[in-house]
Amino acid sequence: MINSNFISKPAERTSRFASPFRSFFMGGFESAYHVNIYGHRVDMIASTGHDVHARQDYARAREIGIVTVRDAIRWHLVDRTNRYDLSSFMPMLDAALREDVQVIWTLCHYGWPDNLDVFSSHFIDRFANYSRFMAKVLVDKGVDAPIFIPFNEISYLCHAICTEGDIYPYAIGQDWELKRQIVRATIEATEAIRSVAPRARFVHVDPIINVVPPVNRPDLAEEAAARKQGQYEAAEMIAGRKDPELGGREEYLDLVGVNFYHANQWEHPGDKTIFWHHTPRDPRWRPLHALLKEAQAAYRRPLFIAETSHVGIGRPAWARETLHEVRLAQTQDVNLYGVCLYPIVDRHCWTDYSHWHNSGIWDVNPQRGYARTLSKEYFAAFQEMRDLYSWSDEMLANHDASQDSADADGMALTLFDNSIEDDHDVSEAPRAVSMADDI
Repeated sequence: MINSNFISKPAERTSRFASPFRSFFMGGFESAYHVNIYGHRVDMIASTGHDVHARQDYARAREIGIVTVRDAIRWHLVDRTNRYDLSSFMPMLDAALREDVQVIWTLCHYGWPDNLDVFSSHFIDRFANYSRFMAKVLVDKGVDAPIFIPFNEISYLCHAICTEGDIYPYAIGQDWELKRQIVRATIEATEAIRSVAPRARFVHVDPIINVVPPVNRPDLAEEAAARKQGQYEAAEMIAGRKDPELGGREEYLDLVGVNFYHANQWEHPGDKTIFWHHTPRDPRWRPLHALLKEAQAAYRRPLFIAETSHVGIGRPAWARETLHEVRLAQTQDVNLYGVCLYPIVDRHCWTDYSHWHNSGIWDVNPQRGYARTLSKEYFAAFQEMRDLYSWSDEMLANHDASQDSADADGMALTLFDNSIEDDHDVSEAPRAVSMADDI
């Protein structure tokens, strides 16, 4: 049983769209497994040691009050064309069940099996079959309401493949075709999963961005705004608001996660970053609470921050500002289900495995068997964030997720009442720190 100091007493909620997540603060494990710009298959679950240390990683998260995590199923390892091989997945699932953590499973994190053409109709069928199979595995293990992210960051994936050429198949200029293809696959997978797991939930995750013209080019404002608006295209297709011939419906846009990092705001054209850490800050920088309000209006859904973090010594300041912005958003009727610190365990660069970002609550030492070492300054900032929230695992566990399907149009969005309890004391964390120092 989790230390009660880490998850507080129930806070009254006014929204009937109750959160499906067991904790407001979540943790994500870097899980990309694409083929990178050099033609090498990345496997971040393996190269960060998470495949070996999944149970310890989940236990650490739980010890600090994080009982909902993001992780991935490695499609290329499970789907062997004519058979399914669960040897890469079952140890992770068993670890999650033993540590009693809720996992949001990504089914495709930028990669797919070798020799599978992403533009083919076979891609859609194969993804749907694989998705149905994985849902059945989870249901058979007692997870009757699994939560899936069919494709992580559809918009970013299409940009990386078709504009930057950083990810296989490097299909420059085919962004529109690829986005439509992945939306079709998402829709087919959703139906396939529901056929075996009718209580399953589905998360659409994409970056939340701000794009502005250069200071001396106000004439480009409309062009920059159009590029910014593109962040919603995939969701609009899934919901059937755009390109309805793809088969989208509002019910397919279930849960929405937005990813926010320091480089999510830039100039167009030129892609020059508007830096978060500069003082004084560029007046074109949009505060997170304003972006969240825009996103909620565009998606017509409650949100959660599905990824956020910074690097090195900037981690604590980023965490504190994120919390401040989250609270501001909630005072302005933004309905937030939670915040996922991503990654919770450090990650390295996709193209240079020797360059670690120092972006997790736990740093990683690959020379010591991928030992985890607590970033005490970042952890202290996280404790401050956690202390300010009154969030209940008991309330979340008792709610019936099957009643949370999003309405079609005119969805009423109301504010959660996240009141602070004066007697909420989570300062007693020595057990978490001592456990978290090393594997």
